[in-house]
Amino acid sequence: MPFITRIVAIYFFLLLAVSAIAKAPHLSTKELATPPPRIIRACCSFGVDLSYAGIPFAKRNDITSISQMGEHHYLGGKEEGNGIIYTKRGGFIDLGHMRDCADWTAYLYKLIQSKQENPTPTLIALGTEGGTKTLELDIPSEIDSMVIYQVAGKIAYELSLWHEIATWFGVSYIPMLPERYSSFSPEDLYSNLLGVELGINALKSDLDYNDAMTQLINQMMVTLEAVTSLEETHYAMEEVENFWWTRTKSLPNKKILIERYTETDCYLLPWLVPSEINILPAYKLMKPEDYLSDFYELKIKLNHKFPLKYIMPDNEKRTITQNDFGRFITYIDNDLSNLTEKMLRQTLRKQKRKDLKLNTVDPSS
Repeated sequence: MPFITRIVAIYFFLLLAVSAIAKAPHLSTKELATPPPRIIRACCSFGVDLSYAGIPFAKRNDITSISQMGEHHYLGGKEEGNGIIYTKRGGFIDLGHMRDCADWTAYLYKLIQSKQENPTPTLIALGTEGGTKTLELDIPSEIDSMVIYQVAGKIAYELSLWHEIATWFGVSYIPMLPERYSSFSPEDLYSNLLGVELGINALKSDLDYNDAMTQLINQMMVTLEAVTSLEETHYAMEEVENFWWTRTKSLPNKKILIERYTETDCYLLPWLVPSEINILPAYKLMKPEDYLSDFYELKIKLNHKFPLKYIMPDNEKRTITQNDFGRFITYIDNDLSNLTEKMLRQTLRKQKRKDLKLNTVDPSS
């Protein structure tokens, strides 16, 4: 078996193994001390019929349909059907990202609740992703329950944002299999924040968390005017080929994505397929407010993958918090601009060579 084939096989095996771990959201003290894995569900590559480098006959499609969504299960389960669905008001939705952020919101809400009885600052280890991650909570015992929902949602969203940042700089779940090709994909941030909204609403519901999430996802797909078939999502993907993504590159090439969504405003609007005519406006998602950071600190001790001397030259300890993420995104935006200019120059050079070849006169004629 070729080396690249073995790597891809190991990658998907491990991701599926992680996805099979399912627990109820009613967490014991021991379970609260063990955060969810940073990749819960195996999803998704933006595009359709994508090829793999070194595996010429394999094609990847991560799209799905309403009829295949199945029931939600905290931390995943075989009953779930995940993938990307196109919606006329919410653009492309990555169900795996959406569910992951909802479950992280549920976990963090339960964790914060458990700390209210002991209002002293608490440090929680969140594993490694581009460095050691820790979360310090400082939750007053008298804090309003509505605020706890929002704090949990804000932390969950920022953890998902860090995942996008980290993968841009070469952090990956499986060594030697880069994930930069999927960093800040057009649907990622919006799907993540949508998951936070659904997770909060599920926690507020009188229903069991899983039942509430299943109902809320189904209702949201109606609200967002999700298309009903695989073919419609496939068609929507084809409509933005060579604008948002390209099939001329193979996984895991970072140039598969032509456009990436790095928006840092206080709200998110989805990217809609330009050719679609919609009666209702795009569904706006509001981010949790900045003041909620007063109740926690997400701290990361960075490893060597990050060029910190260019991003934060005054930071000698290589330790950052959620308040520094904006500076990393600014650096990534500059990287993206340089990458776009480089790709444009390459395209122009190829076209010039092609034109010269066509205009060359054969001396023997």
